[in-house]
Amino acid sequence: MTSTNDIRRSFLNFFASKEHAIIPSAPLVPHNDPTLMFVNAGMVPFKNVFTGLEKLDSSRATSSQKCVRAGGKHNDLDNVGYTARHHTFFEMLGNFSFGDYFKEEAILNAWTLLTNEWGLPAEKLTATVYHTDDEAFDLWKKIAGLPDERIIRIATNDNFWSMGDTGPCGPCSEVFYDHGDHIPGGPPGSADEDGDRFIEIWNLVFMQYDQSADGERGDLPSPSIDTGMGLERIAAVMQGVHDNYDIDTFKALIAASGQLTGTATDGANQASHRVIADHLRACSFLIADGVLPANEGRGYVLRRIMRRAMRHAHLLGTDEPLMHRLVGSLVAEMGQAFGELGRAQPLIEETMLREETKFRQTLDKGLKLLDDATGEMAEGDTLPGETAFKLYDTYGFPYDLTEDALRNRGLSVDRAGFDTAMEAQKAAARAAWKGSGAAASDDIWFDVAEREGATEFTGYTSTTGEGRVVALVKDGTLVDSISKGDEVIIVTNQTPFYGESGGQMGDSGMMSSAEGLSITVADTSKPLGRIHAHHGKVDAGEVCVGDTVHLDVDAARRDALRANHSATHLLHAALRNQLGGHVTQKGSLVAPDRLRFDFSHPAGLTAEEIAVIEAEVNAEIRGNEAVTTRLMSPDDAVEAGALALFGEKYGDEVRVLSMGRGADKPYSVELCGGTHVNALGDIGIFRIISESAVSSGVRRIDALTGEAARQWLVRRDDTVKSLAALVKSSPEELSSRVSALLDERKKLERELAEAKKTLAMGGGAGTSGGNEAEIIGDVKFQGQVVDGLNPKELRGLIDEAKAKLGSGIAALAAVNDGRATFAVGVTDDLTDRYSAVDLVRAGVEALGGKGGGGRADMAQGGGPDGAKAGAAMDAVKARLKD
Repeated sequence: MTSTNDIRRSFLNFFASKEHAIIPSAPLVPHNDPTLMFVNAGMVPFKNVFTGLEKLDSSRATSSQKCVRAGGKHNDLDNVGYTARHHTFFEMLGNFSFGDYFKEEAILNAWTLLTNEWGLPAEKLTATVYHTDDEAFDLWKKIAGLPDERIIRIATNDNFWSMGDTGPCGPCSEVFYDHGDHIPGGPPGSADEDGDRFIEIWNLVFMQYDQSADGERGDLPSPSIDTGMGLERIAAVMQGVHDNYDIDTFKALIAASGQLTGTATDGANQASHRVIADHLRACSFLIADGVLPANEGRGYVLRRIMRRAMRHAHLLGTDEPLMHRLVGSLVAEMGQAFGELGRAQPLIEETMLREETKFRQTLDKGLKLLDDATGEMAEGDTLPGETAFKLYDTYGFPYDLTEDALRNRGLSVDRAGFDTAMEAQKAAARAAWKGSGAAASDDIWFDVAEREGATEFTGYTSTTGEGRVVALVKDGTLVDSISKGDEVIIVTNQTPFYGESGGQMGDSGMMSSAEGLSITVADTSKPLGRIHAHHGKVDAGEVCVGDTVHLDVDAARRDALRANHSATHLLHAALRNQLGGHVTQKGSLVAPDRLRFDFSHPAGLTAEEIAVIEAEVNAEIRGNEAVTTRLMSPDDAVEAGALALFGEKYGDEVRVLSMGRGADKPYSVELCGGTHVNALGDIGIFRIISESAVSSGVRRIDALTGEAARQWLVRRDDTVKSLAALVKSSPEELSSRVSALLDERKKLERELAEAKKTLAMGGGAGTSGGNEAEIIGDVKFQGQVVDGLNPKELRGLIDEAKAKLGSGIAALAAVNDGRATFAVGVTDDLTDRYSAVDLVRAGVEALGGKGGGGRADMAQGGGPDGAKAGAAMDAVKARLKD
């Protein structure tokens, strides 16, 4: 038997032999088409190549593309498990020509592969063409030798493909396989075409026209080929089965489900096992590609798929979570072709287990309440919408599960009533919000959020992407369009731009379009905590609500932000390790050029503590461990050792970031929604540049990482070299050289102080006002003005002067930096005639100052005009003459 893996490999190798480049499957989250929730066709990753926005190295390509159809326009979720060919996840085999070969070679390749390489009987194959495509009709006759009745002209859009209302388009040619007359159904185009006998296995799209906005079609300058073949469908044909769920991959997964549940896989259980097998694939690949369960957007679709599978596991009677135990079987089947499954297996299993554990609690409670609400209802009755909404709003029981649970009992749900109750709740929430004192301008964001929902953030895995413009704000008002020169705020349905939150600054970058639009995005904010608002100025062109724009984050700036953000987590862990568990984060700033971290601690850090903390962080960086992300409930996260910020509001689920190596757990585990490095080595280097006090009990560390830290160290090294040159030393000997110079300076300062004291007492150079005692009236007086004398020396020198005089009055003025400090001393035998306080005040007044104080035998004061120190002495003499 030809396995599914063999068929995939054979297809790719066949087209590789025809000079096609084998292109790995793109992730399921499309970054080049904001109208799609998930990649749902093989050509989606090549959309920009077909439109000319991108160019591949080869003009021919082939791929096996992962696809999901479970949300938005293409949604097969409700049919999965009950039909032979509906899936949420499937693979699309395809070959593509970008302006190279066209219809003849495409049809020749298809026929050669199907009949020669794979050996499908020609009599089992039928082709369809667009009713006006005579060229394709003739080529099928020429190449395949098909009779006219097996080349069916189809006049509907089923055989005419377009990328959108405008742009590349063209006729299709589909290949059908006849499973035999034992299966009901007729050929395509017949009244019985909806039967299961004739199954489409390949669609060849001949992209040859360019449709304009007025509906006119002109020839494309470079006609192209886009084909798509469902791997599961062709595997069923080649393995001789009619049902996709009977191919080897599904049989293995269904068998594993039956073994783990201990139930039969056919009969009444068949649909449940098929749902589990199909949804296991979709959920696992979505998680591997970075989608995690959430309450909005892609994460919500993932959660719906998971819960539907878990609901069927419950129907099979399982008492314990099942889905995570099946991941190993999936990896065994598909892990060789898709290495991301094996790499993400721990994350997939953990996410599955956590979701199913939580969901089983909700399910048990919800089903009991649902049984109570429908106990007296008869088949054909309708559950009131208000009841369904109460189950959803109060008990967390999803609407689709209510509908699913009642379907088997022949009951329906009043969807209109449910929607009415939902709108009433939104209106009440809006009224409560307006009454909370929120800024009036925020009302705009509430309108946007209510109409469009939260912005889908794609920036955890990419710095580029496309978005559909859902709101434009100019001068505080919603507008329909903007043009060159406008300063605006733009909201798109999805974006790789991170909105400022959690201390991390918002992203900057560019927004553009093929029509010439260019917007410089200076910042990104996050109104209401769920809308990413791009703040920018239109440099060229114009854009309207509904347009698609290309989004480019400044990748270098983002890398610096990521490095600094991850470094704050490592710093937090190092602080707790070195200072104690009382250390908690009190605030942070993550900027592209630096990081700032505030934390609780009663005292300043010593140089030794700072050195040890810095070394510990750098050791983790050198370890280069991968940074992992998990989604958990806040309680589970904290129980697992994650640090949560006191006072922060967390939703039902949080992102848990784990970094580094620890004895029994990662070095750092924290709740965080920011962007981070993939591996700690990406941080480069970590350097603390300051530590200071913020307030009582709160300290602050400023630090640098990566290139900013390197440049800081270079500047510091240049400074050391410059200083070494100034003191005629080498950088290595600078410390000892400076130490010697400081010792020499202290020695000189001591000698200078002694010299000044000598001058003050004995006269000499640098003194004025006389150096010998003179008789004024009947009192001896000695006055001296000394430049540069330390004012603290005055009291001691006055005492020495008084002792030397025996009986008399001494005055000293110390002049420093233009100011003068003035002191007067009176020997005890004269204090009944003269007060030192009165005398010093006379001198201070001459210096331009006021006051002065002390005792009758010793007083001191000062004034701003040191040049008048001599006048101060004269003022004292004048008092003695009175």
